[in-house]
Amino acid sequence: MSTPHDPYVRVRGAREHNLQDVSVDIPRDTLTVFTGVSGSGKSSLAFGTLYAEAQRRYFESVAPYARRLIHQVGAPAVGEVTGLPPAVSLEQRRSAPGARSSVGTVTTLSNSLRMLFSRAGDYPAGAERLDSDAFSPNTAAGACPECHGLGRVHRTSEELLVPDPSLSIRDGAIAAWPGAWQGKNLRDVLDALGYDVDRPWRELEARDQNWILFTDEQPVVTVHPVREPGRIQRPYQGTYMSARRYVMHTFADSRSRTLRAKAERFLTSAPCPVCDGSRLRPEALAVRFAGRTIAELAGLPLGSLADVLRAAGGDDTARVLTADLLARIETVTELGLGYLSLDRTAPTLSSGELQRLRLATQLRSGLFGVVYVLDEPSAGLHPADTASLLTVLGRLKEAGNSVFVVEHQMDVVRRADWLVDVGPLAGEHGGRVLHSGPPAGLADVPESATRRFLFGAAPAPVRETRGPSGWLRLNGVDRHNVRGVDAAFPLGVFTAVTGVSGSGKSTLVGQVLAGVLADRRSAGPADGPPELPVAGCASAEGAAAVDRLVQVDQRPIGRTPRSNLATYTGLFDVVRKLFAGTDTARERGYRAGRFSFNVAGGRCETCQGEGFVSVELLFLPSTYAPCPDCRGARYNPETLEVTLRGLDIAQVLDLTVESAAAFFAGTPAAERSLRTLLDVGLGYLRLGQPATELSGGEAQRIKLAAELQRTRRGHTVYLLDEPTTGLHPADVEVLMRQLHGLVDAGDTVVVVEHDMTVVAGADHVIDLGPGGGDRGGRIVATGTPAEVARAQGSRTAPYLAAALGLRHGPGSS
Repeated sequence: MSTPHDPYVRVRGAREHNLQDVSVDIPRDTLTVFTGVSGSGKSSLAFGTLYAEAQRRYFESVAPYARRLIHQVGAPAVGEVTGLPPAVSLEQRRSAPGARSSVGTVTTLSNSLRMLFSRAGDYPAGAERLDSDAFSPNTAAGACPECHGLGRVHRTSEELLVPDPSLSIRDGAIAAWPGAWQGKNLRDVLDALGYDVDRPWRELEARDQNWILFTDEQPVVTVHPVREPGRIQRPYQGTYMSARRYVMHTFADSRSRTLRAKAERFLTSAPCPVCDGSRLRPEALAVRFAGRTIAELAGLPLGSLADVLRAAGGDDTARVLTADLLARIETVTELGLGYLSLDRTAPTLSSGELQRLRLATQLRSGLFGVVYVLDEPSAGLHPADTASLLTVLGRLKEAGNSVFVVEHQMDVVRRADWLVDVGPLAGEHGGRVLHSGPPAGLADVPESATRRFLFGAAPAPVRETRGPSGWLRLNGVDRHNVRGVDAAFPLGVFTAVTGVSGSGKSTLVGQVLAGVLADRRSAGPADGPPELPVAGCASAEGAAAVDRLVQVDQRPIGRTPRSNLATYTGLFDVVRKLFAGTDTARERGYRAGRFSFNVAGGRCETCQGEGFVSVELLFLPSTYAPCPDCRGARYNPETLEVTLRGLDIAQVLDLTVESAAAFFAGTPAAERSLRTLLDVGLGYLRLGQPATELSGGEAQRIKLAAELQRTRRGHTVYLLDEPTTGLHPADVEVLMRQLHGLVDAGDTVVVVEHDMTVVAGADHVIDLGPGGGDRGGRIVATGTPAEVARAQGSRTAPYLAAALGLRHGPGSS
């Protein structure tokens, strides 16, 4: 029974998602870790129940308007939760931050730096003191007037807009113009204005060419369309827009990623000639602190910025402001993010980096008596940085808060005060609390999948090292912090690229190596030139031996509930055809399109087939709530009357992959997709699970499954960026079997990875470092895992040695 001073958060009857009427008591003021295999229900308990209930109570406390929204947002499926303080959620959901969002704005460090320049900067003689807003590129007072604070200018040229001057305008000389009706409209408007749209472009007067491509005028003219048989076309008023104006407007304002990407092909990007890429007005750049402009300090890695500030000195005002700034920077660097600079844009950050930046901000907030619910804060962290993370979590707890963490990293689990293990398996085979208590108690729970990894000290099994079938060599890699590096990747083997956060792994693999192979594929036949110059790389050798590149990242498979596992893998096409082939569908004349929730006809029109409606919460992030008419089914009642083996289309989409495999047994096209999803450990996901509910790790494995079900053609190189993120160690074993199977079949796999058990099982290791940012970008060690484990000066070596059961030599860091 709970009392006003009850020190526990008590959950009774939790049924959210796959939770099976869970009741559990969790002590406050502790570091509590929730563990279990992927899909076991740990996030449903931590986020779907505890945080959702705290959010519901917050809404009830603020205003009648918010209370009305409770019925739309929905309350968690739980009987009762007592002893629950206010909660702060730090999830890894990938938002879509704009280009103006940066490390400085996420952490509010930019505000402190601007205040330092405003109050304690060295101004030119006679210059007026500027307000702090004048040092921000995101305000009218500070932004460079030429580039509007973006730092780059985009321009176009006749060569880009008209790649083939032998064509006439009617035949498509202006390649930048849109297709279909809009392009025809622009041609008809030009014709009505008196320009010859049938002469080859090169034969037009130069002044006419210039006006057609670059004018800012937008004349309106009456267009008389050419009559076509069977169509009535009346005159209309058409407005002209030059090719440059159309491209710039589309690139700046279009919400379509496809249209923006097309427009970008006709633009060149260069640093702004006025501010030289600094994004600020000249008045702000004239002010200096410690001999540098604010743009120069914002471009330094945070670790280097701290060094400059410590040595700066100055008057009392400067000392007070620098001390505050240093304290804020220290929190960020503690979390292993000292390689980031304040001007690093938020879209280039990983979800783990964004979460840790928000965590650093919370640590400085001074809140106490709060429950912090964190989603895998160790994601993207090298083992060397995990100790710092634990220190930060400990400080949050010591400040009088409860820290609830969903985590797979066993070093974090071992340091927990309290452990809640959910399982034993995923989906309908999970959803039970197997253990709630100190971590040591899990040793007495034989059905726990976590127990073996938490207490088992056996080193990773030694795999027989495969020999390379060839080498792909990158010479003179020069991109971001990777400077002048020569790197060699063996073909036909499993390669792990390691190093601390910010050491240059993703740059080397995800940008340069991927760019080399992508350019090689588009360059022509495999017997092309041996050396291939590409952006960020002086030359590349050996790429001719590669037939296909498959890059599998953790970006979402979709940004709305309309995208899901079934649509992404192509499985939904098979399902719709099966429903269209039923007797009921044939009698009613329903075709496969009737069973798509993306087109009108069979879908619920209230939610437009999404199953959810977006609920705007004013100053809070918008959220999705089940559609009030179809209650999440996505379809109208007539469509749901058609059944396949007793299930309607909505019920089929609600099946887990594991259940669907049994349901569609005997249907080869469906079996192939489902088998690959099972092979990568996603049997617990529902076919129609919205993309908005999937983690980055799940999205990556769905992409991998979609690739695995295809017929292989030629030598393929698979590039994966931290594929074990979000995976329990038991799930990592399943995924590694698939990746090693690809190598056994003759392909090449390259992974960027921090999990030392994965690295220990690789054939070849490339370790970057020794640090992050400007302290990294060099290859510290290469070779077999055992060779790298003995390397001196490698921060990875001691952890890899431990995974292999080896003793690391003295003198290593």
